[in-house]
Amino acid sequence: MSYRKRTAALASATALAGSAVLMAAPVARAEVVDVNYQCKTPIGDKSAVSPIDIKGVRGGNGYRITMSWQKGVSSSPVELGKGAMTPSATIALGGADSGTLSVTGPANDAAIPANTPIKISDLSGTYTPKKSGEVTFTAAVLTIKALGTTTTCTPTNDPGPSLTLDVEAAGGGATTGAAQGGGSRPGTGAGLPRTGPEDSAVALGTLGGTVLLAGAAGALWLTRRHQGARAGR
Repeated sequence: MSYRKRTAALASATALAGSAVLMAAPVARAEVVDVNYQCKTPIGDKSAVSPIDIKGVRGGNGYRITMSWQKGVSSSPVELGKGAMTPSATIALGGADSGTLSVTGPANDAAIPANTPIKISDLSGTYTPKKSGEVTFTAAVLTIKALGTTTTCTPTNDPGPSLTLDVEAAGGGATTGAAQGGGSRPGTGAGLPRTGPEDSAVALGTLGGTVLLAGAAGALWLTRRHQGARAGR
């Protein structure tokens, strides 16, 4: 094989290797989704729209899932003193899994004035996948307990998932659903942490870039070596 052909082949192999690394990057997609809650309260029905953010961080055999509200929902006709209100919620699972995940959080750390939207603290829970594959996390029912009463808020606008993860079950598990490269999806190496949308893609993208740079350096070295050999003849 001629020198030029060898150099072209090396460059092509390097590009393909970099592309393969990038395509194999685990995908995690997260987005803030507006959820239209219809709340059943002790004094009647109320509604409110709040953007919901759900994030996941891998730890051990599971994932720590955190649900955040960017706006308050419902309200109380009387002031709720510090520690008087306790929230909890469920997250609907889809894709490779089904059912719901319960998330909980602390009581309010400050008084909530009367007739003011109730700001929900971050709620979290641990999700342990039974199978490897792509799982979606969608806001479901919110429950607010305060002063001996219970308010239940249900989404009415069929919100889409706030988070999609490619999860890996302990021991590998059976794979369900289509695996994708990128974000927070297909199961990756056992030691890699799984976070929100960017971390895995950035890490694998960096690795892919390293492969490309290494290949380019190799091609340059061969070119200089060939030129030196010709000059010495």
